[in-house]
Amino acid sequence: MQAGLELFGANGYGATSIEKLCSTAGVSTRNFYEEFASREALLMALHDRVVTQGLDDVLAKLAELEDAGLAERVEAAVSLYIKATASDPRWARVSYVELVGVSPAVEQHRLEWRERWAQFIISEAERGVARGEVKSRDFYLSALSIIGAVNELIYHYSLSSTKITLEGVIAEVRRLTMALAVAP
Repeated sequence: MQAGLELFGANGYGATSIEKLCSTAGVSTRNFYEEFASREALLMALHDRVVTQGLDDVLAKLAELEDAGLAERVEAAVSLYIKATASDPRWARVSYVELVGVSPAVEQHRLEWRERWAQFIISEAERGVARGEVKSRDFYLSALSIIGAVNELIYHYSLSSTKITLEGVIAEVRRLTMALAVAP
């Protein structure tokens, strides 16, 4: 896993062979195949690890903020998730750059996570409805818009040498999320 993070995160998925992974990890290809069916499986396992950590961080914090309003919950969730998945440039590259367009299996994996996050965002919006903070409506497209914004902004941040900061990305996603939540 560490060799995959290092190599996919620095050189990219396409430039990383199984032989290079094994050499970096100090294991044989036989050992690799005992753990992973393919490079794709390793990439998905890395993605699962970082996204699960982000989700766990968000859920733990939101449990502490049970009585908080939507704005406070959005602020915490966005910040924790983006920091968990993008503070380390290697995790950002694996999750937001290298995962895209690899194969139908990896794309299905990515879409399953997207749907999981969409349902989470919808449930938070509906929580805001129940609290009288936002009006009831179908939040699905807004949820997808938020996910798309996170993906694109971190993709750009992770490949950019410009003055985009992770804190700037977090602030923009917070603004966008709140704007979409309260939009009529």
